[in-house]
Amino acid sequence: MLGKAARLGGGFLLVGLGVAGLILPIMPGWVFLIPGLLILSEFFPPLRRLVVWAKAKAKAARESAGGRG
Repeated sequence: MLGKAARLGGGFLLVGLGVAGLILPIMPGWVFLIPGLLILSEFFPPLRRLVVWAKAKAKAARESAGGRG
């Protein structure tokens, strides 16, 4: 139970830092936002669907560019 709460809190913290980084020119927001969304996707189905969609888009872009993976 405590581990789940810690992961949830950490995910929200990372998303908060990511949003702040997108607004403030001091730090890059995506460095915190992406891991935060990945952690939160374990708990929220809409975020899980977003992650699955983004992975499919990245795979399609890699294949159309002729990359491996």
